[in-house]
Amino acid sequence: MKISVITAAYNSQKTIAFTIESFLSQHYRDKELIVVDGASSDQTVKIVESFRSSEICLFSEKDSGVYDAMNKGLHRFTGDAVGFLNSDDTFHDENVLSGIAAGLADSDI
Repeated sequence: MKISVITAAYNSQKTIAFTIESFLSQHYRDKELIVVDGASSDQTVKIVESFRSSEICLFSEKDSGVYDAMNKGLHRFTGDAVGFLNSDDTFHDENVLSGIAAGLADSDI
């Protein structure tokens, strides 16, 4: 089961690296991070690009705010499950996505 994580970002150079590191450190392997940047004027895009990971998809264009960016991410994800991680947040530990996948595998969907 592929898990997609959407991160909306705008001028997030101070925190976006911690968010991406938290995603990349997840033990769960079948995952993607969709970063939707609102055409930041700082170094946000360069920081995201510096990770050079095939698990990260970056889209940078002007938007109408965080909810517009989230909706753009919802139109682009390719996973079986999707969630959001804000550009200044991190996962609690390296097993969060594994726990989500296990819970969904045991559900009645």
